[in-house]
Amino acid sequence: MAWLDEAAAAFAAQVADTPRMVTRHIGGLTFERPCRPGQIIKIYGEVDKIGKTSITLNIEARRHSVYNGTQRLVVSTQMTFVRIDGDGEAIPISERVRLKYRNPKDFT
Repeated sequence: MAWLDEAAAAFAAQVADTPRMVTRHIGGLTFERPCRPGQIIKIYGEVDKIGKTSITLNIEARRHSVYNGTQRLVVSTQMTFVRIDGDGEAIPISERVRLKYRNPKDFT
């Protein structure tokens, strides 16, 4: 779970173009498959929505087989991160970022 949080926070920071993102919420986790030490785990994310100060991401962890290249879903969740200033207070995500990831349905 720590890997999910760390990878998702790094992705949220990249999307929001800021190094200061903190975890606000992690949705429910149901582990579909086990992972053993030494296995390769790949973590994928996509932006679900961006609010004024927060980003919600869909995150998946997949177990990767080096023998045949297949990937099997291990766990998926939704995570929310908030942009903060130096004092830890929520601050707005830039309008440029919000426009880049806006939902096309908002404009139809």
